[in-house]
Amino acid sequence: MSDQTRKALKTILQLTCQLLWVVGLVVGLSGVYLLMSYRNRSLFLSHDYITLPAMLAIATAVILLASGILGSWLSLKESRFMEGLFVYLLVLVFCLESTASALAYFHSTTLDSETAPLSEVFQNYTGRSQDPNSRAVDVTQEELQCCGVHDYRDWLETSWFNRTGGLCVPHSCCNSSFASCNGTVSQPWQLYTQGCQVKLEKSLQVMLSFIIWGFPMVFAVEIVLFLTMAQLMMDRSLVDYQVLDKN
Repeated sequence: MSDQTRKALKTILQLTCQLLWVVGLVVGLSGVYLLMSYRNRSLFLSHDYITLPAMLAIATAVILLASGILGSWLSLKESRFMEGLFVYLLVLVFCLESTASALAYFHSTTLDSETAPLSEVFQNYTGRSQDPNSRAVDVTQEELQCCGVHDYRDWLETSWFNRTGGLCVPHSCCNSSFASCNGTVSQPWQLYTQGCQVKLEKSLQVMLSFIIWGFPMVFAVEIVLFLTMAQLMMDRSLVDYQVLDKN
């Protein structure tokens, strides 16, 4: 292999490693965002298994960033040990990200059962700011701009609605477009129309989709890196053996 070709491969390695950092940042942020969302919505989810793809995505991102640094170093210097370590890290990234993507896809198909506790949390709503369940419901309705599990009529069957005299739903149901809204059911057009279950599932679906589509991105970048490293490593001569003189 000519020096010019080898220099071109080194340049490809350097550029691809920079792309590896970008992919690692996207994968890592998707995992962090899913973990943060779970922390705020944990009362509405059946179990914490949904955090597994997030943790694997974060671990993948850390190794991707480390691999990018090592690959950039290899584009400037040569070391058989570091080249082997670099390839090992790429294989490890492939295993972690493929597992995270598979788990994310599995959870994306079971979101109906994941959000099963949502109805129970709404039924236990008390309206007190000191109650973590009630605070979680209000925050969720305001952030997701939703009302009730399926729509505002779910509140009509709660004990909290009966204690208020059967007149109002929580103020967090009020559409922010109507400043005069006080949660009264006699003016339903001033309330959010969609239920929180659909909105919650959609928000989780988006975050899981980032992790799912992270695998094809990682795989595409790794293919380029594997081919580049194969060319560079094949060009390296094996250890030269010499016949020792008997003397």
